[in-house]
Amino acid sequence: MSATTAPAAAPLTTGDAELLLSVARSAAEAAGAAVSITVLDAGGHLLAFRRDDRAVLISGETSTRKAYTALQLNAPTADLVDAVRPDGPFHTLPTALDRPLLFIAGGLPVHREGRLVGAVGVGGAAPEEDHGFAAAAVTALAA
Repeated sequence: MSATTAPAAAPLTTGDAELLLSVARSAAEAAGAAVSITVLDAGGHLLAFRRDDRAVLISGETSTRKAYTALQLNAPTADLVDAVRPDGPFHTLPTALDRPLLFIAGGLPVHREGRLVGAVGVGGAAPEEDHGFAAAAVTALAA
């Protein structure tokens, strides 16, 4: 008996990563926010990174951790915030794993043809704003 597998979705390209960066950056600039933006491929490897000159230094780390978390759990980080509260189902996850997870809004998985192909993370503004900037980028890529 042979198993059939669906064809793999096209991976994120550097061109895709540049589009994600550009759209997130434009959205942040329009809001007057200085942010860092990280784009990871499906394997968690860095495809693109940009930190605004005025962004706080830690935003580079937070944008990367948000992208990594969204990728590993295949979910927007905004949807995971309650899961790590003391009464949440993942409350021990941030300390149980030796991985750079961050459960703050601003990370989004990127899908193509229904498959996970990467993630984008934005850090430096309010979490809800970071989420909006990342969402604008993902929407533009899907268009």
